[in-house]
Amino acid sequence: MLLAAASPAPVFAAANTDPDWPCIQRKVPQLSIAQVWTGPELPENAAKWADDPAISQLATEMAARRNSIEDAQKMLASYVAGLPREEVNGKLMQVFQGVFDKLNWERQQVISGISRYAAKQRDMAADLRKAAQEADALRAKPDADQAELAKRNDRLTWETRIFEERAQSLTYICEVPTIIEQRLYKLANTISQSMIKE
Repeated sequence: MLLAAASPAPVFAAANTDPDWPCIQRKVPQLSIAQVWTGPELPENAAKWADDPAISQLATEMAARRNSIEDAQKMLASYVAGLPREEVNGKLMQVFQGVFDKLNWERQQVISGISRYAAKQRDMAADLRKAAQEADALRAKPDADQAELAKRNDRLTWETRIFEERAQSLTYICEVPTIIEQRLYKLANTISQSMIKE
């Protein structure tokens, strides 16, 4: 039973091109602007968003998940209200680029963390299988030390519980890239809709 619990199969079953990716969600290491932006083509200077302190601060605050989408929308509306009409669209495209860069980077960090977490789970599963096999071998001996066997069983039970709790946590961790994507989509839409239609 403990050996079955140590099997990594349920934790790592996912239809992906990366066999080590543990999530049900498909692994997409980074997003492209075309996936989220429905506004006009971004000018080259959009990439220089960090050079403008006001845009840099706004993009940082809008991207921060501690701030609700509603709060981010209010921040954007307040920023737009203070701009000359002819600057609105250009500045908004820089804001979008900043939000995109920040959330795409954050998402990449999360995906890297998930991969490391999954690797640790695989190592733990291998250790649990080995420990279970050793306990089985000891149990099969007619002169087995019962105190040692009980000690091993207790440790195996405890480590299996930790493994299973980590497996459960992984289910929630796998949702984080999707949560970041959803935030990016909503913010991109807000920024696009805030642009002045010529």
